[in-house]
Amino acid sequence: MTGIAIIGRGAMGATHARALASLGRAEQIKYVVARTAGGVAEAAPGASVISDFEVVLNDPEVDVVSICTPTGTHRELAVQALRAGKNVLLEKPIALTMDDGRAICDEAQRSGKVFMVAQVVRFFDGYRQLADDVAAGKLGRLVSARATRLSSKPDWADWLRDFAEAGGMLVDFGIHDFDQMNLLLGDPVEVSATGPSLTGARNATGPVETTITYRDGGIGQVLSYADLPSGAPFRSSVEVVGTGGFAQYEYAAESPVSPAVSRYSLSAVARDSRVSLAAEDPYARQLEYFLDCVAREAEPSFCPTPSALVALEVALAATTSLELGAPVRLDSDSASDPAAADA
Repeated sequence: MTGIAIIGRGAMGATHARALASLGRAEQIKYVVARTAGGVAEAAPGASVISDFEVVLNDPEVDVVSICTPTGTHRELAVQALRAGKNVLLEKPIALTMDDGRAICDEAQRSGKVFMVAQVVRFFDGYRQLADDVAAGKLGRLVSARATRLSSKPDWADWLRDFAEAGGMLVDFGIHDFDQMNLLLGDPVEVSATGPSLTGARNATGPVETTITYRDGGIGQVLSYADLPSGAPFRSSVEVVGTGGFAQYEYAAESPVSPAVSRYSLSAVARDSRVSLAAEDPYARQLEYFLDCVAREAEPSFCPTPSALVALEVALAATTSLELGAPVRLDSDSASDPAAADA
């Protein structure tokens, strides 16, 4: 039986624990690693709450580690877990710097273990349907895509407001949409962001408009804003235009006055469809996919590590663009994203 350790007792650690419980795997969570040992982790009541990560590394019964800690800790924790022979699910973003991200990627390759960055947006039904339709050629050649992500202030964790720990809104929040733009449009070559100055951006929550130019001529635009009034429901959307049509996905979380919304529409040559998607738990789907990859000792091709590095590269370039007030060319060649509909 797969033994699981969750590193981090905050909101995301609890989210991973609830997702595992929904899959009937709660009893497999052996440890929750927190700053303070003792007590009970609400979403994993059967787990031992410990503060010593070495216990996890040295326990042969634990073969899966889910890292849900501040981004600034990712390199150290992920590398240690991989060297100890653990399969690792690492919350996004992969790291705060490209050097740290590459170091994690290199260690994952050397280890031979299953490693995946948790880009959960890839597991939302609407985003998956859009990616599938684009890959199937239903929209022809894509020429433009636009994504929007709106949230209230991230007050559930103090570290998210610490630039040194989270990297700012574009790295922690906007990275979901940068990953989607790359998935849909290919290799990014230039990034330009407008909004507050970098000094303001270190603590700002937007709005920031980022424009990404792609090697094949496509244009991606992302609006990131995390300063809605307290209690306002989270919202995200993506729209794409191709030579053969148009598609849109819209998501809104449930609120006290409105139900959740998850709508996808496609208008293309000889096709026109609109569908409301059922309620879902993308975190559970993500954990299910990762654990299946572990069981099969298979590369997680639906969330390839190079794509996480490129998403980080775009996020860092957008942050630099705010500082310079000018576009930023990307230095590295972006790897192709072989994500397949096998989740």
